[in-house]
Amino acid sequence: MTVVGEDRPMRTSHAESPPSPPESRPATLATGVRVLCAAAAVLLVRRYAALWTALWLVLTVAAGTAVQQGLKAAVDRPRPVWPDPVDSAHYAAFPSGHAMTATVVCGLLLWLLHRHGVGRALWRTALAVAVVSVAGVGLTRVWLGVHWPTDVLGGWLLGALVVAAAIGIHRRLHPSPDGTLSV
Repeated sequence: MTVVGEDRPMRTSHAESPPSPPESRPATLATGVRVLCAAAAVLLVRRYAALWTALWLVLTVAAGTAVQQGLKAAVDRPRPVWPDPVDSAHYAAFPSGHAMTATVVCGLLLWLLHRHGVGRALWRTALAVAVVSVAGVGLTRVWLGVHWPTDVLGGWLLGALVVAAAIGIHRRLHPSPDGTLSV
């Protein structure tokens, strides 16, 4: 289907976009935050002997990715297509995987920092970096023209839901011997 724009037609279906070869696509931010998550898991095991929490972190990010991919397949929302795109993406648009992954990883890492009782300066810095990162990822997905704003909003909200559920599971399944919750 085409929609007539000001001076030329605009495609509105992602099925009309020719796919780019996988080797021509650079590593994405989603991969970068997953690497950050893996580094945090290694740090948890090596420094804090917190194997359970490291596994919880990795499994939560994997579960978030599975939920995101399942929703993309179920909803199958087409991506926006512009006459002169800055970037292109393939597969379904809703929810934004980048926005959801950034929300999940940053949310979990912030919670772990909070649970470990980091200092005020580190906490504020981490919070500012997380907010700028999550907002920046979402806004750039819209700016690049690969997502509708509601795809990004959905990714943020679903990511927050995954974080809340994961924290609830961690608190329920891993209390400390004195009755308080341990990391």
